[in-house]
Parts: sequence; C-alpha cells; structure tokens
Amino acid sequence: RMMISVWPKFYVTTEHYKEFDKNGWIYQQSVKDSLKDWVGPGYHYGFYDAYDADARKLFWKQMYEHYYPLGIDAWWMDASEPNVRDCTDLQYRKDLCGPTALGPSAEYFNAYALMNAEAIYDGQRSVDNNKRVFLLTRSGFAGLQRYSTATWSGDIGTRWEDMKAQITAGLNFAVSGIPYWTMDIGGFCVENRYVAGQKQWNETKTENADYKEWRELNARWYQFGAFCPLYRAHGQYPFREIWEIAPEGHPAYNSVVYYSKLRYRMMPYIYSLAGMTWFNDYTIMRPLVMDFTADTNVNNVGDQFMFGPSFMVSPVYHYGDRSREVYFPKSAGWYDFYTGKFQAGGEKKMVDAPYERIPLFVRAGSIVPFGPEIQYTDEKQAEHIKLYVYQGADAAFTLYEDEGVNYNYEQGKYAMIPMTYNEAKKQLVIGERTGEFDGMLKERTFEIIQVNTNSPKPFDMNAKGIVVKYNGTSQTIQL
Repeated sequence: RMMISVWPKFYVTTEHYKEFDKNGWIYQQSVKDSLKDWVGPGYHYGFYDAYDADARKLFWKQMYEHYYPLGIDAWWMDASEPNVRDCTDLQYRKDLCGPTALGPSAEYFNAYALMNAEAIYDGQRSVDNNKRVFLLTRSGFAGLQRYSTATWSGDIGTRWEDMKAQITAGLNFAVSGIPYWTMDIGGFCVENRYVAGQKQWNETKTENADYKEWRELNARWYQFGAFCPLYRAHGQYPFREIWEIAPEGHPAYNSVVYYSKLRYRMMPYIYSLAGMTWFNDYTIMRPLVMDFTADTNVNNVGDQFMFGPSFMVSPVYHYGDRSREVYFPKSAGWYDFYTGKFQAGGEKKMVDAPYERIPLFVRAGSIVPFGPEIQYTDEKQAEHIKLYVYQGADAAFTLYEDEGVNYNYEQGKYAMIPMTYNEAKKQLVIGERTGEFDGMLKERTFEIIQVNTNSPKPFDMNAKGIVVKYNGTSQTIQL
C-alpha cells in the first residue's frame, strides 16, 4: 500500500491557494506577516480553515483530482495541530490559527485535526465506498476514531526518556476512547552523536559507544512498538531500514526481525482485536487498570500494559538493562511467552530482559491464534492456524475475518468463529462459524498447542499439537 503526506498548507502563488483564498478560507496572519517556511529558500504560505464545511469539501476535491487517480491508499495528515509556525509564543499561535469559521482560534483550534480528518473521510467515502479510508495524523482530538484515523505522537526525540514517555502517552490515548495510536519507533529528532556514530560505522565499520547505544535503543523501541496498535518506524537520518540499523547477525538486527515476524504471525489475533474494536468499542492497547479493576496495585502502573486480552507487555527503557521489575496482576496466573514457565498473579518480581527480548507474558485463560509467516497482510490466507491455549482458567476468543480492504463488513459480510475453553472439563470448543464473505476460507486446520503448569511450552511456530480440520461446524476437543 502507498501513503502520501498531505499538509493543510498552501503556497500563496499556487492555484490551490487561490481557490481557497477567494472564498476567505485561508488563515491570513502568516500571509500578512510574510512568513516563510523552511523548504529550500523558504516560501510564503497560509493554512486553510478546516472548520468551514465548504473549505473541507474543496480540500478533498483537490486531493481527489490530483492524488486519488494515482492509486494512493492512505493519507498522512501532517502539521494537523495546525502547525502554522514552529516554536512560537501562545498569543501569536492564536493569531496564526484563526479566526476559524466557528469562532476564535483560542476556543477551537485544538480540534483542527478532527475537522481535517472529517474532510478526507467524508470525501473519500462519497466517491469510493469500496475502499477503506485510512488516515494518519500528527494531532488528535476526541471523536477522531469516527474518521478511520490513527494518531502518532509527533516528532519525538531519540532518547530513552522519550521512549518511556511513549508508553504512558499511548495508554492515555487509549483510555480517552481513541483506539488507534502509534509513534515514531526510534524517535524522529536524532541526537547528533548517533548521526556521527552511523557515519563512522559507514566509513570504518567500527562501532563507537554512541552507535552501540543507538542500536540498543532501536532494538528496545521496536520490541515495544510491536505491541502497539500500529507498528511503524519513522525518523530523520540515520537511516531506519533494519539492515541500516545493524548488520545481519547483530543482536539489534536479530531482535527487530524477530518481532517484525512475530507481529505478522499474530495477524489473526490482531485483526480479531480490530473487529472487537469495531463491534464492542474495544481498545487494543490497554493500561492494566482497564482489565484488573479489582487489583489496586495496578492503579499507578504506567510502564506495563495489555495488548488485547491475553498479552502483558513490559518494555525496557533504560540503556544496558538486562532485567526489569514486573508486577503480575491478580489473576489465575501468567505464562512466560518464551519459555511457558508459570508465574502466579499478585506478585512483583525482577524478570530477565536479555538484549533481544522484551518481557512478555500471557494471561492464564487465553486462546491465542497465530497465522503463517507473512510480510504483508494479504500475502496469503491463514489456512493453518496455531491455536495456543494457555490453561489455568476458562477462556474465550472470537476469530474475526472479513474481506480486508472494503466496507462490506458494514453490510454484514464477515465471519466469526467463537472459541471457548472450559478449565474444569479441559475441553476446547471451536464453535460454529457465523456469517460469510466473498473469498472466505470454507475449510482450514487448527493446530492446538496447550500450555499449562505441567507442560510449559515456549511459543514456537514449529511446535506440534492436536490437528483439527475445521469446516465451519462446531467441534469439541478434549485436551
């Protein structure tokens, strides 16, 4: 898929600026003050007023005429604060961002990203209701989820403290009711010492202390990012491709590849969480307090979180750390993802955190589907799913599937396969499939891997288990 960055900013000499300006839909202060941007020699510009309904229609019309015929799949809506000018005092910022069609900028400008997103969502759905809208915006506001919009946390720094801050930022975003949040893995604004470190590496293939830290920072950040609603890296030089961060065989390289592959293997789980988000107002990234409300010990835990109902993620955010303290919420218990070793709930412990691994635990009473190793979502269908059942408590999960790229799910074209596990009977029920859609797999196999205190098993896509051929009718499997 291809995404393009579109700013709500227009150079005064362009036809597009003039279309807005003749209707009074351009914020005028930057034009009156002859402000120049940072591109090349600098150009005079203005931002459009996204609070005007007709201005929003024109903004989409220009995008539709010039970009949509090129096959653009998604829209990167940068500077949507709106960032008319960097680093300015509050009063001048108010002057630059209005007045809006609704009234003074001081009252309304924080909602700019919402109005801008509405322009594109309503616009694209009006001309092509068979292609899902996707927007990524640098600023957010309540209600943004209505417009197929994800927010990222902006041009953050490449520091360990910035990485740590993203954990609480994402969790606060989630509890505000907006489910899709992301960040620039590795940070956007890079410290000069890391740039110099890569330059030295490229010239001499020697890793100085700064570049060694840069690689570990990226490894840890990717480990965390793999368990965010959107998994993405972005930033200024040094280059961010995996092979640019570190050569094949380096622990940073190994770690990034491992979690990238794991992320795609988890697609049946993640896509089902997206279904839960649509149908049940769910949120994928969850502070512990959302799922363990009776455990007061989680009230102020800001550096651990749940990824869906099953995974507890504990990022490492200090350079050189090879262990960290983890609180295990009161529950039926937890399993180490990498070993299968059981850990009781209601305890706080120091756990291992080797360079290449993030502390990751699965809640007892979980059913987790894993699909084939893929590099993009529709590379191949999940004809064979590894179904990990983490025993110790009753469990339930619903596998959700649809056509992937259109809005037919709104018309009921989707399928759900309910799964339940009864701890007392040691029975797994893969229930009757409900619903259907074009291209749906009518038959598939589930390979059930059971993990319990007597049989601790690490996650392993090559593990052998109970193979069940499934054609949509309910089956009960004795474990």
